[in-house]
Amino acid sequence: MKQSLQLKLGTQLTMTPQLQQAIRLLQLSTLDLQQEVQAALDSNPMLEPESEEQAPPPSHAEKNVQQEPPSSAAEDTNHSATEEKELTDTDWNHDIPAELPVDSHWDDIYSSYSASQDTEDPNFERNSTTDTLQDHLRWQLNLTTLSTHDKWIGEHLIDSIGLNGLLDTTTSEIAASLNLEEDEVVAALKAVQQFEPAGCAARDLQECLQLQLRQLPTNTPWLKEAQNIIERHLELLGKRDFRQLSRRTRLNEAQLGEVIGLIQTLTPNPGEEFNGEQPAYVVPDIIVNRKEFRWQVELNPEITPKIRINSHYASLVKRADNSRENNFLRDHLQEARWFLKSLQSRHETLLKVATCIVDKQQRFFEEGPEAMRPMVLADIAETIGMHESTISRVTTQKYMLTPRGVFELKYFFSSHVSTNSGEDASSTAIRALIRKLIDVEVPRKPLSDNKIAQELDTQGIKVARRTVAKYRESMGIPSSSERKRLI
Repeated sequence: MKQSLQLKLGTQLTMTPQLQQAIRLLQLSTLDLQQEVQAALDSNPMLEPESEEQAPPPSHAEKNVQQEPPSSAAEDTNHSATEEKELTDTDWNHDIPAELPVDSHWDDIYSSYSASQDTEDPNFERNSTTDTLQDHLRWQLNLTTLSTHDKWIGEHLIDSIGLNGLLDTTTSEIAASLNLEEDEVVAALKAVQQFEPAGCAARDLQECLQLQLRQLPTNTPWLKEAQNIIERHLELLGKRDFRQLSRRTRLNEAQLGEVIGLIQTLTPNPGEEFNGEQPAYVVPDIIVNRKEFRWQVELNPEITPKIRINSHYASLVKRADNSRENNFLRDHLQEARWFLKSLQSRHETLLKVATCIVDKQQRFFEEGPEAMRPMVLADIAETIGMHESTISRVTTQKYMLTPRGVFELKYFFSSHVSTNSGEDASSTAIRALIRKLIDVEVPRKPLSDNKIAQELDTQGIKVARRTVAKYRESMGIPSSSERKRLI
């Protein structure tokens, strides 16, 4: 074997701690951001709320304590006037770019961590300020050995999981939005379904219960019988038709009671354990109003953090002083400037994305959900020149106050559905049409999913009965037989 030495040139994105901070702030919800800002105020003396008056100059004794270490008091008095001049903004802003490159892929963050010399592995470090189901799943995703491509798909799958822990959309819709084959999405979904909590990322209730049963020990009593009921007789179980269920499974009353007892230990909403601390309200990040025949988009001024550099403490930092106290102040000043720049970058990116969404969905604001146009992350990313993963971060847990109500930014994204006219319809608009048809149905003769599909076809929209059932269930609307039973 011949050995040789080769030299290769290449470029690689270095994810600095400051850029990591900017990307992390970008994905935080409003409430989480407020906690982050408060933590920064508590830990950095260079930051202060804008509402506070500037602190008065300290007394002569305080200056000695803050600026002069006991061993160098005489030495400090010999500093020249040039050495003692106060630092200006220019002195410390030269290291801070005008725009932070927050438009980076998630994999860049974790690959840069692995190259770090830090002995602590941040992949194992949980963020306590955003302990949501999505955060918990992403944490597990980044511990896997999946390829970069599969992790990217996994991120989009996780973003499509609702508060109940189930998928809010179909794998075909996700595949269409990412321009992928559905088999690729399903393969990544199988990996995410192995994460905790058991049953998460399921496509329906049946799959949710099946996933939970699969994670039980194989010697669990009545496990096979429970799997059989969930797979073949879930409808009978839902109707509580125990007599027919007993006949179909050939189990007597006592045995059936044991099996049902096992099934009752499962949860139909695996994400509910992460909703205990969820507030019963949301705070809008964006406000949209109609003014002078156009839609105006602005950040909510009530929740925008208002903090600044404490000018008094900043003035204590000296250019050429390398004492421990001065280095402490200098480091905190630079850290404060980076934090403010990260906040500014977050606000600018959020406003840019929200403005683009409003521009593309104007008919929704004027006519309602039925006029929603199909739109995927790539549409916004291409328009404003950012990566899809950045758009995903910006639109997660961010809300918009409109004349039609408060909506999460992700609400405005939906897949394409073909129509007879050749144009594409939005799945959100189709859900609105389904709800409208059900709202005006005859109570004693509720519309079946097949009938709804036929009604939509007369309006030029081709959808299968299974698709109608999926959309109906996602809106929490019972089946036609159940709606009739509720009269």
